[in-house]
Amino acid sequence: MADGLVEKLREITPPETAVPPARDVRARRPGLLHGSAEAARQLARVVVLLVLDAVGVFLAIFTAHALKEAILPAGDFTLMESVAYARDFSPLAILVTLLLFARSRLYGGRAVRPGFSRVVAGLFQVTLISLVYTLVEDAGIGNEDFRTYYIFWGTLFFAIFYVGGFRWVFERLSGILLRAVGIRRRAMLVGTSAQVQAVAHALGDSDVGIDPVGFVSLTPQPDNGLPSFGSVDGLERHFGSIDEVLLADPEFPQAQAVDLVERCHAHGVRVRVAPSTMEILMDRVEFVPGQTLPLFELKPPVFEGVDFIVKRTFDLAVAAGLVLVLSPLLAGIALAVRLTSRGPVIYRSVRPGIGGRPFACLKFRTMLQDAERRQAELEALNEQQGAIFKIRQDPRVTRVGRFLRRWSLDELPQLFNVLRGDMSLIGPRPLPQRDYDRLEEWHRKRYLVLPGITGLWQVSGRSELDFDELVRLDFLYLERWSVFLDMSILLKTVPAILRSRGAW
Repeated sequence: MADGLVEKLREITPPETAVPPARDVRARRPGLLHGSAEAARQLARVVVLLVLDAVGVFLAIFTAHALKEAILPAGDFTLMESVAYARDFSPLAILVTLLLFARSRLYGGRAVRPGFSRVVAGLFQVTLISLVYTLVEDAGIGNEDFRTYYIFWGTLFFAIFYVGGFRWVFERLSGILLRAVGIRRRAMLVGTSAQVQAVAHALGDSDVGIDPVGFVSLTPQPDNGLPSFGSVDGLERHFGSIDEVLLADPEFPQAQAVDLVERCHAHGVRVRVAPSTMEILMDRVEFVPGQTLPLFELKPPVFEGVDFIVKRTFDLAVAAGLVLVLSPLLAGIALAVRLTSRGPVIYRSVRPGIGGRPFACLKFRTMLQDAERRQAELEALNEQQGAIFKIRQDPRVTRVGRFLRRWSLDELPQLFNVLRGDMSLIGPRPLPQRDYDRLEEWHRKRYLVLPGITGLWQVSGRSELDFDELVRLDFLYLERWSVFLDMSILLKTVPAILRSRGAW
């Protein structure tokens, strides 16, 4: 009877108005029998990542054991003993690692695969599970190998190094290969001109494999660097040439957004949304019971209690280590500044810190002595929107200062600000008083925590991003903070500096 009903519907539905078969983008994708090239690529990706993770865990156990035996020898030690040790104890660790990584979608596609912080969190969980298993297993209690528990945290350290390093190399090489063969996800942006331009710029500078090919909007928009595909009403005409739709406008009407999502899902087109400020804030809501109206309170994103202790301990340990390691470089930069221009080596820029309380932000001097006096003369040349003042070819910057700024070396004295408690390694960048006075009220939420030497600004485009987008990145950091996120940002700061994109 169902077949007969379908046939009658086909007879009465004209071909030009026939409804396309619904296929929700969230449904499971076809397997190996459909789309053999794409399926082979996905299978190759999963297999390579599985092998890299397994090898990384094995090498971590091997290295941790070999290092312990080399430092504290208990007889004639050979590397084959460490190989045998890793062979005996790695199967469980590898199995748990692969399962937890799979659960965290770390074997998913490039566009949805989490980053380094999720890798670290997964390896930390593997370490805890392995430790608990060892403690409760009869054969493990009292075992000499676990007397100091070094093997666990030692393996965790080396696993982060090996697995994280292997995955970093994989991301870079696979990105180069995908770009070489022209495999990128084609995305259509939906929103106003300013929002579309900001999102398109961020995607162009990123390595997520998404290529903005055009935009549509509710109303006609001025040129923003992308071809216009018309209005939202004609969106279906372009579904055959795109892979996903990015909703880039936080003010997009809700009813039309729901309709847009349903239309995209019906054609198997993925939909993503660039979060608005309110959506970022909603991660910190707390239910407040009421008699007539349920309310949700937005809790302030302060670091207190255990969070503060963890973050402060991390800051002190890393900052002290960096000062020791970089002391020759610090001395060399100080000498170069002293010999090439008049004035002090260290510039003390008084800036608002946590709660707006001023502090002396330390930097190597990169400008001439009268730089502050000449600021008013250069205001008309400001190349940034919003509160920030930036000029690409600032005439006040010295020759050495230009080099220091390009590689962000002028910020290194702020490690002493971290040790002093004025700043954190990771956090919202402290703005000069001139910029702070121009902030809107909603911008100042970023001053609820200690300012940082680096942050999401520095690893997400730096000076090339719009100021409001920079503030939203600060909000995102405040709401999603974890020690793993701090570690991830710290590690990503190095390649961001080496690329020197947006540093001026």
